[in-house]
Amino acid sequence: MKPKLLSTLPGYSWSAFLADLFAGVTVAMVALPLSLAIAIASGAPPATGLVTAIVGGFLISALGGSRVQIGGPTGAFIVVVYGVIEAHGYDGLVLATAMAGVILLLAAFLRAGSLIEHVPEAVINGFTIGIGIIIATSQVKDFLGLDTGTLPADFLDKLPVLWAARDTASPAAFGVALASLFLIVIARRAAPRLPGLILVMALASAAVALWDVPLDTIESRFGALPQGLPAPHLPEISRARLIELLPSALVIAFLAGIESLLSAVVADRMIGGSHRPNAEIAAQGWANLGSALFGGLPATGAIARTATNVKAGGRTPVAGMVHALVILLVVLVAAPLAGKIALPALAALLVLTAWNMTEPHRWGEWLRGRPSDRFLLLLTLVLTVVADLTIAIGVGVAVGLAIRLRRREVPPAPWHPPEH
Repeated sequence: MKPKLLSTLPGYSWSAFLADLFAGVTVAMVALPLSLAIAIASGAPPATGLVTAIVGGFLISALGGSRVQIGGPTGAFIVVVYGVIEAHGYDGLVLATAMAGVILLLAAFLRAGSLIEHVPEAVINGFTIGIGIIIATSQVKDFLGLDTGTLPADFLDKLPVLWAARDTASPAAFGVALASLFLIVIARRAAPRLPGLILVMALASAAVALWDVPLDTIESRFGALPQGLPAPHLPEISRARLIELLPSALVIAFLAGIESLLSAVVADRMIGGSHRPNAEIAAQGWANLGSALFGGLPATGAIARTATNVKAGGRTPVAGMVHALVILLVVLVAAPLAGKIALPALAALLVLTAWNMTEPHRWGEWLRGRPSDRFLLLLTLVLTVVADLTIAIGVGVAVGLAIRLRRREVPPAPWHPPEH
């Protein structure tokens, strides 16, 4: 479980550091607004997203098994985190995240990193699309400026509340959100190497402030962002609490393992390398323990941010460590400015994130796939949206295993009548 950092440092050059420095700063500018948006969508204080990107992101890069993996809070956890906070409070989430860290460390010790790769791809695609649908729905309120109060957690309960509030929609909020969405897409296509996300957030928020548009910002709704990391602490631990939170911890550990390995595989294809799965799982364990210690969210490898790192020229874990330190510097120096970000602009960012999670460029491929794979994807998707992510993953993996066993054309064992 040797970290990739130790393999890349021998012969590390000044030119390599400059390339990693540029990539790290670029990714930090992408991760900063995204971390805030993910925390808000998860029902957590905005600052917890930054804590996760700083602590979790640094540990994932420093201890991980990938050269270019970027870690932090991700959209895949929004549904789980929202549910855990609603059921057990924020302290419950922190403890479940720490438990997930321990589970991941145990999985790495048992060399289970390669086993997670055997989860059917249709199950992964199904719950990822389902999560994307839930995230997009959760952002309708801020995207349209609806006056709904606190939204229900369940998807089916949320829809009638949003529909009932349709007459409260704000043209200003919709205009800011739509313009932000358009500018983000244009910036990504026209100048993918530039920090388009932070520029769009700054432009939209500056326009809202300059013209005194009555829209919510991070600061107006949640208060000022703290300028620094909180003191390390853990919530009260008891045997009953550990048992109560174990199912949530298992789901967090499973998602962290799956997403980090998927991200590492994508990164391998982009740079022509190979990751160390058990070192990567161990890094996720330490990152979630570290994030929980500072009151952060679950952390894992982020595919989009990892791809941004590669495209920006990052080639060693130093880039990911720089990304975390740059976010820390922003928190220490410019937290009040980050608090001015308009929430409709963040909603646009998350709607686009949700759209990308559904991977529309692969819909045709999935529709042309095996009927059993289409069924498994649809089953997992529906259960994710209308039931629960835990149920969706459990049923999806079980049905996927049954389908895989059925596909095997293994001849029956020879049979002989018993001798009496």
